[in-house]
Amino acid sequence: MDTEQLITEMKGHRTDDAQAMSAYLRNQFPFLGLKSVARRNIAKPYFKEAKQEARAQSKVNPDTPIIDWNFVQECWQQEEREFQYVATDYLNDMQTYLKKDDINHLKKLITTKSWWDSVDALVKRVGYLQTQYPELKETIIEWSVSDDLWLRRVAIIHQLSMKEATDTQLLTRTIMNNLGSNEFFINKAIGWALRDYARINEEWVKNFLRQYQTELAPLSIREASKHINM
Repeated sequence: MDTEQLITEMKGHRTDDAQAMSAYLRNQFPFLGLKSVARRNIAKPYFKEAKQEARAQSKVNPDTPIIDWNFVQECWQQEEREFQYVATDYLNDMQTYLKKDDINHLKKLITTKSWWDSVDALVKRVGYLQTQYPELKETIIEWSVSDDLWLRRVAIIHQLSMKEATDTQLLTRTIMNNLGSNEFFINKAIGWALRDYARINEEWVKNFLRQYQTELAPLSIREASKHINM
């Protein structure tokens, strides 16, 4: 994949939406002004080529690392926020080629240029790895007590949309490790994780809320019970 060409092409599509998009994220990052559809249309042929190369390479040697982490890092180093989105889009497309040790690459991305947009875009990649490599549960538990709030957030919500496959013991552990937090993004994550699982097992979530109602933040309870008749 021609990383330099992709970067040049994206920079050639700047729009007047850049300022408003930056303001939406509290002016923490500059933008090109590319909406998601435009960004993905530009990247689509590059990703198609990358997947073709990956399929060919995996047939020759299935154990060979496939993910182009140099490309991901190059995107992450670019100033404009859309490049971080391109990197997360690429990892989404290439998810099935992720290997156990790639959890360390994901950790670096989560803790670099961190905000909810980039972090949440990586959540399901972490969840995928945890289901493929159950031993990574210990890593998730370590993240749930990290000094880095974004690692803790990912630990709490990495099982989103897993439905019946949700590991309730792991969900409980990651939430319990964060009770008493004053961090908005942590308490929001707790509520989000519980609300998501309530779609599959409402009674379990009700019982959890009753059991820990004095320890859960009001924000977590509000988020968790949005679609629950308590």
